[in-house]
Amino acid sequence: MKILAIDTALPAVSACIFESGAAEPLAAETIAMERGHAEALMPLIDRVVSAVEGGFSALDRVAVTVGPGSFTGIRVGIAAARGVGLACGIPVVGVSTLAALAAPLI
Repeated sequence: MKILAIDTALPAVSACIFESGAAEPLAAETIAMERGHAEALMPLIDRVVSAVEGGFSALDRVAVTVGPGSFTGIRVGIAAARGVGLACGIPVVGVSTLAALAAPLI
Protein backbone atom coordinates (compact mmCIF):
# COMPACT_ATOMS: atom_id res chain seq x y z
CA MET A 1 0.00 0.00 0.00
CA LYS A 2 1.42 3.38 -1.03
CA ILE A 3 0.41 6.30 1.17
CA LEU A 4 0.84 10.00 0.48
CA ALA A 5 1.40 11.73 3.82
CA ILE A 6 0.92 15.50 4.12
CA ASP A 7 1.85 17.78 7.03
CA THR A 8 1.09 21.49 7.16
CA ALA A 9 0.28 21.78 10.88
CA LEU A 10 3.75 22.97 11.90
CA PRO A 11 6.00 25.73 10.52
CA ALA A 12 6.82 23.67 7.44
CA VAL A 13 5.17 22.08 4.44
CA SER A 14 5.97 18.38 4.10
CA ALA A 15 4.88 15.47 1.97
CA CYS A 16 6.17 11.97 1.52
CA ILE A 17 5.14 8.71 -0.03
CA PHE A 18 5.85 5.52 1.79
CA GLU A 19 4.99 1.93 1.15
CA SER A 20 3.78 -0.47 3.82
CA GLY A 21 6.67 -2.42 5.29
CA ALA A 22 9.37 -0.17 3.85
CA ALA A 23 12.03 1.25 6.16
CA GLU A 24 12.37 4.54 4.26
CA PRO A 25 9.98 6.75 2.30
CA LEU A 26 9.94 6.33 -1.48
CA ALA A 27 10.02 10.12 -1.88
CA ALA A 28 9.88 13.06 0.53
CA GLU A 29 10.27 16.82 0.63
CA THR A 30 10.00 19.47 3.34
CA ILE A 31 10.11 23.26 3.09
CA ALA A 32 10.46 25.22 6.32
CA MET A 33 8.08 28.21 6.29
CA GLU A 34 5.93 30.19 8.67
CA ARG A 35 3.47 31.38 6.00
CA GLY A 36 2.60 30.52 2.42
CA HIS A 37 1.61 26.89 2.94
CA ALA A 38 -1.26 27.20 0.44
CA GLU A 39 1.00 28.36 -2.38
CA ALA A 40 3.77 25.83 -1.71
CA LEU A 41 1.83 22.64 -0.94
CA MET A 42 0.41 21.51 -4.29
CA PRO A 43 3.66 22.02 -6.28
CA LEU A 44 5.49 20.13 -3.50
CA ILE A 45 2.99 17.25 -3.66
CA ASP A 46 3.36 17.15 -7.44
CA ARG A 47 7.15 16.87 -7.16
CA VAL A 48 6.95 14.11 -4.53
CA VAL A 49 4.34 12.08 -6.42
CA SER A 50 6.23 12.51 -9.71
CA ALA A 51 9.29 10.90 -8.08
CA VAL A 52 7.38 7.62 -7.57
CA GLU A 53 6.67 5.15 -10.34
CA GLY A 54 3.00 5.27 -11.30
CA GLY A 55 2.42 8.79 -9.95
CA PHE A 56 -0.99 9.57 -8.50
CA SER A 57 -2.53 6.37 -9.87
CA ALA A 58 -0.15 4.31 -7.70
CA LEU A 59 -1.48 5.83 -4.46
CA ASP A 60 -3.77 3.80 -2.21
CA ARG A 61 -4.45 6.32 0.57
CA VAL A 62 -3.77 9.89 1.69
CA ALA A 63 -2.88 10.71 5.30
CA VAL A 64 -2.88 14.28 6.62
CA THR A 65 -2.06 15.80 10.00
CA VAL A 66 -5.10 17.25 11.76
CA GLY A 67 -3.48 19.04 14.68
CA PRO A 68 -2.56 20.31 17.09
CA GLY A 69 -0.92 23.01 15.04
CA SER A 70 -1.55 26.12 13.00
CA PHE A 71 -5.27 26.43 12.23
CA THR A 72 -4.70 27.87 8.76
CA GLY A 73 -1.99 25.31 7.97
CA ILE A 74 -4.25 22.45 9.03
CA ARG A 75 -7.07 23.73 6.82
CA VAL A 76 -4.72 23.93 3.83
CA GLY A 77 -3.44 20.39 4.38
CA ILE A 78 -6.88 18.87 4.86
CA ALA A 79 -8.26 20.63 1.77
CA ALA A 80 -5.35 19.42 -0.37
CA ALA A 81 -5.62 15.88 0.98
CA ARG A 82 -9.35 15.81 0.31
CA GLY A 83 -8.82 17.08 -3.23
CA VAL A 84 -6.20 14.42 -3.98
CA GLY A 85 -8.38 11.73 -2.41
CA LEU A 86 -11.43 12.72 -4.44
CA ALA A 87 -9.46 13.03 -7.69
CA CYS A 88 -7.79 9.63 -7.19
CA GLY A 89 -10.82 7.90 -5.68
CA ILE A 90 -8.88 6.83 -2.59
CA PRO A 91 -9.57 7.23 1.16
CA VAL A 92 -8.21 10.13 3.19
CA VAL A 93 -7.38 9.67 6.87
CA GLY A 94 -6.52 12.21 9.56
CA VAL A 95 -3.52 11.65 11.81
CA SER A 96 -2.79 13.53 15.02
CA THR A 97 0.33 15.66 14.70
CA LEU A 98 1.58 14.24 17.99
CA ALA A 99 1.03 10.65 16.82
CA ALA A 100 2.92 11.38 13.61
CA LEU A 101 5.86 12.82 15.57
CA ALA A 102 5.92 9.86 17.96
CA ALA A 103 5.52 7.10 15.33
CA PRO A 104 9.26 6.61 14.62
CA LEU A 105 9.90 6.12 18.34
CA ILE A 106 7.43 3.28 18.78
